[in-house]
Amino acid sequence: MIAYSKLTRQDETMPTDVEQLRLIRAQTLALIVEMTARPKPSYDLDGQTVSWGDYLAKLRATVDWCERNLAGEEPFEIHTRGLT
Repeated sequence: MIAYSKLTRQDETMPTDVEQLRLIRAQTLALIVEMTARPKPSYDLDGQTVSWGDYLAKLRATVDWCERNLAGEEPFEIHTRGLT
């Protein structure tokens, strides 16, 4: 279920990129929690392989991608020191 907190009928604004990244990250983390709480075995079916370990790795990569992009959007400080 996707819920946009700033989406109203009068003002149909789309969520910002940062809000979308946070939502993707939260949903992916929820999937990871669910998968690790009830792990499933990998299997082959009619020549197709379902690898839950690979899927979990892709979910973790998605979280990492979101975190890298969110880190670039957040305010930051640069500390410098001058030497004479």
